[in-house]
Amino acid sequence: MKRTPLYERHLALGGQMINFGGWELPVQYHGIIKEHEQTRNAAGLFDVSHMGEISVKGPGALRFLQRMVTNDVAAAQDFQAVYSPMCNENGGTVDDLLVYRQDSRSFLLVVNAANTEKDFEWLQSHASGDAEVRNVSDEYAQLALQGPYAERILQKLCDKPLSDIGFYRFRTDVRVAGVTAVVSRTGYTGEDGFELYIRPDKSSEVWDRLLEAGQSDGLMPAGLGARDTLRFEAALPLYGHELSDSISPLEAGLGIFVKLDKEDFIGKSALAKQKAAGLSRRIVGFEMTGRGIPRAQMTVLHHGAAAGVVTSGGFAPSVGKNIGMALVDAGCAAEGTGLDIVIRDKPVMARVVKRPFYCKKYKK
Repeated sequence: MKRTPLYERHLALGGQMINFGGWELPVQYHGIIKEHEQTRNAAGLFDVSHMGEISVKGPGALRFLQRMVTNDVAAAQDFQAVYSPMCNENGGTVDDLLVYRQDSRSFLLVVNAANTEKDFEWLQSHASGDAEVRNVSDEYAQLALQGPYAERILQKLCDKPLSDIGFYRFRTDVRVAGVTAVVSRTGYTGEDGFELYIRPDKSSEVWDRLLEAGQSDGLMPAGLGARDTLRFEAALPLYGHELSDSISPLEAGLGIFVKLDKEDFIGKSALAKQKAAGLSRRIVGFEMTGRGIPRAQMTVLHHGAAAGVVTSGGFAPSVGKNIGMALVDAGCAAEGTGLDIVIRDKPVMARVVKRPFYCKKYKK
C-alpha cells in the first residue's frame, strides 16, 4: 500500500490504519463520532495527501479545460477554485474535481485519489500540443483544516490575512509555520475551513505546528471515518457512490455545475439529450423512519417493487438520525415519498427528504 508523508505521525497519534484505495490511512484516532463532533464544533485536521494533483499549463490550457470539464472555467477569476464534473461521451462521470485557476495559462486540478492515473490518462489522451498535462501528485502533500475555529487556528501560523481569502478562493504565497503553501478556502466537510498544499518533506512539520496551535481551541486529528460522515451529512457526492461512469452529474443533482450553454465539451450532447428527455432516475436524500442503519448498495423499494439502490448511508451524528442518499426512479424522488430500505433481508421504512441534511455553523 502507498503511504503519505504523515504515516509515522498517524501511528504516533494512535491512528487505526486501513486500506483505502491502495493507501494506508487512518480511519480514526479517538473515535469517528468524537472526531466528527469536534470538527463541527471546533476544528479537525485531516491528512488528504492521497488526493491527486494534475497540472495543466500552456497557451491552450484554458481552451483545453473548457472542453474537458462541464463547468465554465473561463468565467472564473484568477485565483479562484472551480468545482466541476468531468464526463465521458455518454454523459457518465469520469471524475469530479477542483480546478485551481492561477491564470488562463496555468491550472492545478485536484482529483480523487483512486482516479488519479485514470484521470491523467484521460486528460493526456485529449490534450493537444498547446496544453501540457503533468501528474504532479508527488510534489504535494495536502492537509485539510476544517471547522468553525479553522481560520482562528490557522491564522496563528500565517503571514497573510486569511479573512481576505473568500470561499473557493486561494493564494499561492502564504507562509504557514514558515513553509510556503497554497492555501484555499475549500473542504469536504460542509464546514468553513482550508486546504493546504505544501512540499511533502515539510508536511510533518506543518502538521505538528497546526496541532500545537489549535490545542487550546480543541483541534483534533480526524480520520477517514469522520471525513465520510461529515461529507454525507452535507450531501456532498463521493465518486463511486453518487457519481460514476454510469451516473451523470444531472442524475446526481449537480446540474448547476453543468453549463450546457458554453461551447462544446465532452458529454455535452448526451447530457443535453438527458435533460431534454427528462431524468429517469435521480439521487435523493432520505431518512429512516423505521429502525435500521442504511448502507451503500442496499436495495430501495417503493410500494414493494425495486426502485433503486442506496449510494451512501449511516448514522449522522450532527442530525441524530440514520440517513442516506440513493439513486432511485424519478417517479419516487419527490420529497416526502415513502420508501423501504432492505436491511438484513427486511424492508425498513424511510422517506425522501431535502438535501443537505446539515447546514454549517457560522465561524466562531
